Amino acid sequence: MLGTQDLDATAQRAGSEADREEITLLAHVRAGELRAFDTLYRLYFPRLARFIERMTRRPALVEELINDTMMVVWRRADSYNGESKVSTWIFGIAYRKALKALSKVDDPVDDSDVVEVEEDAPGPEATLTQAQLRATLMQAMSKLSADHRAVIDLAYFNEFGCREIADIMACPVDTVKTRMFHARRRLKTVLGGTAEDWI
Repeated sequence: MLGTQDLDATAQRAGSEADREEITLLAHVRAGELRAFDTLYRLYFPRLARFIERMTRRPALVEELINDTMMVVWRRADSYNGESKVSTWIFGIAYRKALKALSKVDDPVDDSDVVEVEEDAPGPEATLTQAQLRATLMQAMSKLSADHRAVIDLAYFNEFGCREIADIMACPVDTVKTRMFHARRRLKTVLGGTAEDWI
């Protein structure tokens, strides 16, 4: 557990400006500042929503799991130890919350109601092509286990490295690499071609 001065020192050593800002926000959250928490919540909501929806394939759970995740951030900000990025710590909480929710739900999932929100607004033809590719990829990802979906999502959609994914999933780096290998092989079988053609 880091003190406020330790967090400030960690923020100074952080790699990017965004990392420093997130550490500073977390220090303010630790001090009980609601405005800082609101900023952190808004910053992470879209990223966590995409990750949780892809991992659980249950749109109805997304907001609840984000709220559960961010409640842990609010209540346990003092447990952030500075050994990883703030994003790695928060995604690790979200991953465990999603796994716990999946362990309690065993009903079949219908992916036809999933709506993907595009951040940019390309032209109609590009939008249609992109939507078709995304739908095909999401359908293929639905054939993967939750752990394999999480590895693919964290690596390709959230751009985490193997070490960060290992921290998020609380497993060795070699396990992440093995899951990635099996997930990519499964996607290649389902999609045809290579995973890079789709991701």
